[in-house]
Parts: sequence; C-alpha cells; structure tokens
Amino acid sequence: MMAESRIPLLTEEAAAKAADEIGVLPQMAALNIFRALLHRPNLAKAVQDLLVSLLFRGTLDERLRELVIMRLGWETGSVYEWTQHWKVARELGLPEADLLAVRDWRRSDRFDATDRAVLAATDETLADGVISPETWAELQQRIDDPGVLIELVAAIGNWRMISSVLKSLEIPLEDGVALWPPDGKVPEGRSRS
Repeated sequence: MMAESRIPLLTEEAAAKAADEIGVLPQMAALNIFRALLHRPNLAKAVQDLLVSLLFRGTLDERLRELVIMRLGWETGSVYEWTQHWKVARELGLPEADLLAVRDWRRSDRFDATDRAVLAATDETLADGVISPETWAELQQRIDDPGVLIELVAAIGNWRMISSVLKSLEIPLEDGVALWPPDGKVPEGRSRS
C-alpha cells in the first residue's frame, strides 16, 4: 500500500468547499491529487483548467492521448497516473492489450505508424526534454494539423508534470483502487506503490 501523502489531504468536505469557492469541478475535488492541490486553490484551478482543456476540449485523438498518458505513467513509475488512466482508457474503448503493450511498445505489433511516432515523441521528451527532428518529421507526416501537434506536445508536458506532482507529493490512490491494473506488474526498479 502507498505511504501517506507528504501533504495532508484535505477532507472531502474541505476539498469540496475550497473547490466550490474557486470553480474546481466536484468530480476533480474528490480525487486525492486535488485534495492535496486545493491547499493552493489557484494552482488547483489552473491544473484543472489545463486537464479539462486537454481531456474534454481538445482535438488530439483520445487514443493517442491515452497512449501518451499510459506510457508516461509506466516510464515514470506513477501508479496513480497509470491506475487513473487505465480506467479512463478502458472506458474510451482502448483494448487492454494496447494499454499493456505501451510497457514495451517498440517490440509490440499493436501500434500503427502514428501510434509509434507519438510514443517515440513521449519517450524522447522524457529522456531529453525535446522531440527529435526525425520524430517530429514523422509526426508531421501523420498529423497534418499544427494545432493538434501543439496539443500533443502540451499533453506530453502536462502529464509529465502531473506524474512529478503525484510522485513528489506521494499522493495515494483512492480507497479501494487496485495497484497497477490489470496484473499488478510494476515497472522495473520501482516499488509496488
């Protein structure tokens, strides 16, 4: 089980009150990450607004976005990110096998050229902080809308930041949520939490 958060989580009631005052959605305020972030309501609101923009108002294909998030969750060892977006991705209809394949996507035959370019961009951003010219050229061949390319870069950066917040603050999973769905497998060199 995960350790206690480094920042005490607000009670559900206190988080709901703070969220209501600043305009954070109730469903966000109920999540443990926001129960921590709402100690700084303006920051919580800014994070929520970016998440809402990318999750519900964006034009980046949902499948590609969720592959990015799952890859980031796996590579950074963020159980919270992996677990939250396992559920989201499955609800969006992404096959379980595709989600599991992001763990070792280069050896998988489950991904098309667009998926592979997006996953390469994700890995390169994690490793070097930038997408290589070769991968960028591949992305441009596959995604011809400059706005979608910007959104992809923002999505990679956003969920990388979220992973850092989750891990640095040691945000625990919500009660009753299983670790590392569906099989409990943990990234190499990581603990189960």
